[in-house]
Amino acid sequence: MTTHNNNLVRTWVSWTPYLLSILRIVTAAMFILSGTMKLFAYPNGMPPDNSTAVMWTQPWVGGVLEFVGGLLMLVGLWTRPVAFILAGEMAVAYWQFHAPGSPFPTVNMGVSAVLYCFVFLYFSSAGPGPWSIDAMRKRD
Repeated sequence: MTTHNNNLVRTWVSWTPYLLSILRIVTAAMFILSGTMKLFAYPNGMPPDNSTAVMWTQPWVGGVLEFVGGLLMLVGLWTRPVAFILAGEMAVAYWQFHAPGSPFPTVNMGVSAVLYCFVFLYFSSAGPGPWSIDAMRKRD
């Protein structure tokens, strides 16, 4: 039974790089929606009135970063620098918009900003995983 468990663990561990790619893809797909909400009111607009962000305002710049950066993360192109920029955006979002409301992310509605910040910080170090344009470009 121990040999079977060891094989199972080895098999599961061998999936690590692919799960990194899956985490990147799912994170990016969710993050893109933050941008489409601000830029295109899709699938809904920004609270409280379902509007879009006014061009060149801070929410609009955030929406551009989320949409364009999210697309780049989705395909895994320039992953490390893009992820670092997005981690910074999420840190600013948390400290500027969420933290003043309460020191607790569950109270100030900042849980997603904190999670995105640290997931993107992780990608800036770990890279995109094997299922990415960055990985394909390194093979050539």
